[in-house]
Amino acid sequence: MIKKLNIKPLFDNVLVKPLEAETKTASGIILPDSAKEKPQIGVIMAVGFGKLDKDGKKQPIVVKVGEKVMYKKWGGSEVKVGNEEWTIVSQEDILAIVN
Repeated sequence: MIKKLNIKPLFDNVLVKPLEAETKTASGIILPDSAKEKPQIGVIMAVGFGKLDKDGKKQPIVVKVGEKVMYKKWGGSEVKVGNEEWTIVSQEDILAIVN
């Protein structure tokens, strides 16, 4: 269950909790923290209300809280939520919904 947050992203921003990076390779080699890749898949924890286009029409947010998504590797901004590092990304930086 996703607990209620006091963070509400603005406009078309989405708060994502990254999933843990792989700790070992497919062949079984354990990776040190310095060699781990930045995660690109996470769970949406909060969404903004959308942004207005140049004609003043609201562009809807197409992702929902609880969905697992893939986002651009270097997109967004890292933020600290409790003791964890989460990421705020623009909806445009979300590449896919992961099933």
